[in-house]
Amino acid sequence: MTHDHDLEPSPTPARTEAALNPPPGRTGGDLVVETLAGLGATTVFGLPGQHALGVFDALRRSDLRYVGLRVENNAGFAADAYGRVTGEAAPLLLSTGPGALMSLAALQEARAASAPVLAISSQVPTPGLGGGRHGYLHELPGQAASFRGVVKSVHTVRAQSQIPSAIAEAWKSALSAPHGPVWVEIPQDVLLAGARLPVVTAVDATPDELPPRPELTAVAADLLSRAERPAIIAGGGVVRADAAGKLRRLAEKLAAPVVTTFGGKGAFPWEHPLSLRSWLEDRHTTDFLEDADVLLVVGSGLGELSSNYHTFRPRGRVIQIEADLGKLESNHPALGIHADARLALQALLETVTERADPTAPERVRTLLAKVADRISAQELTLEQDVLAAVRRALPAGSPSFWDMTILAYWAWSAFDAKAPNTMHSAQGAGGLGYAFPAALGAAVADPTRPVLAVSGDGGALYSVAELATARQHDLDVTWLIVDDGGYGILREYMTDAFGEAPGTAAATATELTRPDFVALAESFGVPGVRTTPETLSDDLSKALASPGPAVVLLPAVLRMFAPTHRGSD
Repeated sequence: MTHDHDLEPSPTPARTEAALNPPPGRTGGDLVVETLAGLGATTVFGLPGQHALGVFDALRRSDLRYVGLRVENNAGFAADAYGRVTGEAAPLLLSTGPGALMSLAALQEARAASAPVLAISSQVPTPGLGGGRHGYLHELPGQAASFRGVVKSVHTVRAQSQIPSAIAEAWKSALSAPHGPVWVEIPQDVLLAGARLPVVTAVDATPDELPPRPELTAVAADLLSRAERPAIIAGGGVVRADAAGKLRRLAEKLAAPVVTTFGGKGAFPWEHPLSLRSWLEDRHTTDFLEDADVLLVVGSGLGELSSNYHTFRPRGRVIQIEADLGKLESNHPALGIHADARLALQALLETVTERADPTAPERVRTLLAKVADRISAQELTLEQDVLAAVRRALPAGSPSFWDMTILAYWAWSAFDAKAPNTMHSAQGAGGLGYAFPAALGAAVADPTRPVLAVSGDGGALYSVAELATARQHDLDVTWLIVDDGGYGILREYMTDAFGEAPGTAAATATELTRPDFVALAESFGVPGVRTTPETLSDDLSKALASPGPAVVLLPAVLRMFAPTHRGSD
């Protein structure tokens, strides 16, 4: 027996005609581009290469915006930032072999930070798949093997009919919690061959939800409701899940102080009476968290940086909400709840009992005062003044992107992000060269706000080629380069570990010959200015207020505050 709801709607004559007689001149590359458009993509990043030209040719027949960078790794960083800002899977188009492999460091950062990136690479012609040594240009025995330990999922296409489904499956994987990068590879001959398949239109790739198990949230709610000294650690999972509002309501309902991890900057208001801010590399904060009788960890694996270098030893009951199953209870026994942060926080909001604790704000103030006293005793006025100048200059709603440099290390702990999803750094994987290309990706995603990038001179040298990208696309990014003459943080690490060695600085590999960054910027047609700590705020404000790219150079040797994980206070 046939029911009405079992019947598919009849195709319209126009759709039937398009299916039977697809437009001429299409190739496998068109199927890639059509699928991306059908999924809702509007912008793609990447670099062309010989094997991938079928896709780049198809881009000319599409409405997708192409933003080309000068180095594949930088294109990956730009796609990473686009994904973080928009919450969409940013397509990254790459070519075979060297081009593909150049993206690995960027994809590692995207994986560590749960940024959705849809990397699509070409491959050698189909006969070269499977490890045969045919001598094709860029040939690898197993290109996908290089990515399996880095990305969430790998998808290899062998025929044109597989293209829409493979890309849709990868898109769904990238956007299912936890977000992350995915890898699709398509042989050159498949991309170049004429396409007889119908035009790809709407593609269904709805991400899977990851709700918490109700019996677990019931236990968690009971523990939190009866706690005497609850506390919360909020990680990047809160930001990625757009759950900052729910976190705040839960913290207020429980009167629970909140510390945000470096990846979770902005997840909780900096000036809130319950805000412990982000001083995780501080023994006073570690002690405070260890003293909690119930500790709720949301969207964090409590890794090296979030645990004060694994010196954190909680004495109370730990509840961990984490979308990445591999991180659940990986460092501490807990009531582990495998779930998206937003859905789990909503479940707790609906089930916890409101509790009052008038002492909580005072305990927070006492802790922050201890932290401030510790820092002020180290005579680090220059560093604090420079960070304050950056904060004054940067508009509250503008995003900032930070490289692995001393000022960024300060910012992790001491910078007020002002809002969720506005401060980003490479602390997930810890590679150099992230800030400037990532900032370019953010400017592409939202051209209505100026974007700040912060690098040291060492990290800046990874990215100088992208000054051409910034100028070509007229992207509104101001690049602050703090020039200390080398890899400043590594210089400090080596000195701390091995002591001073007069006359051997070059042998430590931390000292660098570098260009005149202002002149270099101007050679690309990008305005540059040399500033001082005293004029930094004004110069940075002017650059951010002027449309288009700019470079602000600050020659300064900054120092890190003393660590506490080695027993000092």
